[in-house]
Amino acid sequence: MQVILSLSPEGFGCCTVHYEGGDPLFHGTKNAAGESRLLYHVKQALKAQGYDFVKKRMYKDGHMVSEMQQYLRERNFRNKKRCLVIYNDHWAIEGAEVDFNLQGKTTLRVINVSE
Repeated sequence: MQVILSLSPEGFGCCTVHYEGGDPLFHGTKNAAGESRLLYHVKQALKAQGYDFVKKRMYKDGHMVSEMQQYLRERNFRNKKRCLVIYNDHWAIEGAEVDFNLQGKTTLRVINVSE
């Protein structure tokens, strides 16, 4: 799995996830299982690149979204000037795993929520 994180100076950007041979495919809509597993693998790939993200349900951080939606955010954001979050911005339409399984890539939104 190839994960490319591209950011603008303002802190906005995208995270593109590309399928490579031998990667697992992600399935499951109950409790957003497919997207949850995809985000876990993205988190592991970013960890190998030197980032420190945690996977959480968005509502637990006070965001007014569905209780099923998950995202990645940088750990210990209170002590930093930058706190990147990575999430599926078309989550209400379909999970990110659908694009990944069918097209071999998916694009996730990246924003800086510290400001």
